[in-house]
Amino acid sequence: MRLRNYLRFLAAVQLLPALESGEETLVGGQAVLEGVMMRSPHAWAIACRKPSGEVVTMSEPLERPSEKHKWMAWPIVRGVMTLGYAMNLGYRALRFSANVAIEDMMQEEAGAAKAEPVQKAVEAAKPASSDETREKAASISTWLAAVNIVISLAFFIFMYKYIPLLAATELKKIDPALGGRIVFNLIDGGIRLVLFLLFIWGVSLWKDIRRVYEYHGAEHKTVFAFENGDPLETTAVQKYSTYHPRCGTSFLMTVMLISIGFYMLIPYTTFWARFASRIVLLPVIAGVSYEIIRFAAKHRGSLFALMTLPGLWLQRITTKPPSDDQAQCAIDALDKAMALEKERGGELVIA
Repeated sequence: MRLRNYLRFLAAVQLLPALESGEETLVGGQAVLEGVMMRSPHAWAIACRKPSGEVVTMSEPLERPSEKHKWMAWPIVRGVMTLGYAMNLGYRALRFSANVAIEDMMQEEAGAAKAEPVQKAVEAAKPASSDETREKAASISTWLAAVNIVISLAFFIFMYKYIPLLAATELKKIDPALGGRIVFNLIDGGIRLVLFLLFIWGVSLWKDIRRVYEYHGAEHKTVFAFENGDPLETTAVQKYSTYHPRCGTSFLMTVMLISIGFYMLIPYTTFWARFASRIVLLPVIAGVSYEIIRFAAKHRGSLFALMTLPGLWLQRITTKPPSDDQAQCAIDALDKAMALEKERGGELVIA
């Protein structure tokens, strides 16, 4: 059971950019393990449902980086800063949801131990006190944080930078005609896109991750209802689509497509020079992609909006229709975030 929890947490970490939205001036959120995180400009909240049906919630205030440092609101720069901020917040939300799962599992183990002989039960149940359980869960999350940051970064670079470039380079050796700058980068980009789609689809076959995708759909529906001024009730929320233009899935697809054009501008021809340029250019590509997604969300009929269509299509995989209980989790999280937002006197800018 613990291995399963770790594996689904690890998979969710790899999916983190696809599950969250990074616009700091609007309501957004992210699916987590058996729950949803929602945030407003000055607050965030999370609601996770235990197997018992109990919903655990937590909310905290947020500081907007661009309000402290004006340069963080500059075009391109704001995309990089906001994405990094959203990723950090999303990881904290995932850690919280993992802690809820771990604590619930420990309590179940403690309950089972109490059915054994008295002395053994006392010994087994002793470390399962409320405070010590939370400390244990927190220590596990700290360990997970350190390990998964390294694993996630290594996985991303290896899977989406190293392998596509290596494959394209080997194909060029077989047929030199494939070595032209345009053709080479089209092949490199195509391989990268196929790997990304295979990963997104492959993990969707896992029941636990499919449930995360259902909570992702619940988050989108709830945001749509809020943006349209509908009451935050399951009946009103469930009528909306699970496909949202500001989704992290759309952002990642835009990054994948934009990067092909960027890499065509790089004059380097050696493997390691190309590899280094792909890593160095990543913040720039992310910033440009953020601006495209931001513009497309506000101008649905523009040419840029067409560039986000592949991301919307991909949401057929990364979002699934939620149950009413899952939608209620998203509603609870947004209610908590909005209550704290109002306490802090924040104002929302709805696109």
